[in-house]
Amino acid sequence: MDNLTYSIPGLLFPAISLLMLAYTNRFFGLAKLSRQLLSEYEKSKSEILEKQIHNLRFRISLILYSQSAGIFSLILCTCSMGMIPFYNIVAWILFASSLLFMVISLILALIEIHLSVIALDIERNSVLNPVSK
Repeated sequence: MDNLTYSIPGLLFPAISLLMLAYTNRFFGLAKLSRQLLSEYEKSKSEILEKQIHNLRFRISLILYSQSAGIFSLILCTCSMGMIPFYNIVAWILFASSLLFMVISLILALIEIHLSVIALDIERNSVLNPVSK
């Protein structure tokens, strides 16, 4: 096995930073939307809004887990760089673990994006096919 150099784990730092920024922006957008929907729900008690609020809560949880996996990936990557001069095999294991957590973070983000489409479908259906009472 080749020696791990600082440049290999160093490649992850910009990627992780950009992902964390994207996740944070997504979180703030969902939090704002959640507050708006909760305010509307207090007035109308609409079943459609209730579905959207539950969907939003789950999506916010997914973003939380995505951010957590991304942060853990950054921590492992940093530890990997710290281990390079001492135990190269441990550095490789830490780096591989950081890549695994990065993949987990991306998969969770992908699931959240798919749920976002479902939420848009709920809203679209409520507008195009209103329930008459």
